[in-house]
Amino acid sequence: MLLAINSGNTNCVFALFDGDEKRAVWKMSTDHRRTADEYAVWLTQLMALEGLRPADVTACIVSNVVPPVTFDLKTLCRRYFRCEPMFILEPGVDLGIKVLIDFPQEVGADRVVNAVAGKDRFGAPLIVVDIGTAATFDIVDREGNYCGGVIAPGINLSLKALEMAAAKLPHIAIRRPERVIGKSTVPAMQSGLFWGYVGLIEGLVSRIRAEFGEPMRVVATGGLSPLFAGATDVIEEIDPDLTLWGLRLIHQRNAG
Repeated sequence: MLLAINSGNTNCVFALFDGDEKRAVWKMSTDHRRTADEYAVWLTQLMALEGLRPADVTACIVSNVVPPVTFDLKTLCRRYFRCEPMFILEPGVDLGIKVLIDFPQEVGADRVVNAVAGKDRFGAPLIVVDIGTAATFDIVDREGNYCGGVIAPGINLSLKALEMAAAKLPHIAIRRPERVIGKSTVPAMQSGLFWGYVGLIEGLVSRIRAEFGEPMRVVATGGLSPLFAGATDVIEEIDPDLTLWGLRLIHQRNAG
């Protein structure tokens, strides 16, 4: 089985693939102080609940955007799963696409993985909207190459900034309000966050399409993407596991 790890700024997601079949997915908060042993205790117990053993893992692939956790993720794979992990963007890893930006070394690993998965699952040209700690809009051309994109603050970061800067505003849950016009503070904040974010998505997608000059499909991914299902016609597909699928594809390509 393949252990695919997507280590992001907020969460670290672990998935087990048996061929094309996704057997299980688990998520934990990202913490650079967490050791390989802590990862192992948590992960192997969850595997056991599914009737799986560490020996069932035969390969590991990792997308990581948090450099301080790299050492412990590598140690986890080597010590507990007896695998040399494949890290996206490390030398020798064939993505199967070109990264057509000014400084390719700066691109986030998850963004190119999403480009690979997006082309495979939905075709291209394509805009991949990843709604997480940051909101990223990634552009995939007709050949599947990564062509750059847009980075904006994520909805949780926007909420945190609002709470820090305005002393009288409370902490709220992010949800889709029924009305745009709030009749009290909490509904007004929820509307501003949710519908303001919808406006951000719609506005940037419109500008990207106009600049790119071709019809483009739009797929949303990331932990908060299901929140926006049905909220706007701009988002045509929602696939929270797009990055995990891309990791499987890249491993398959490199494993021959």
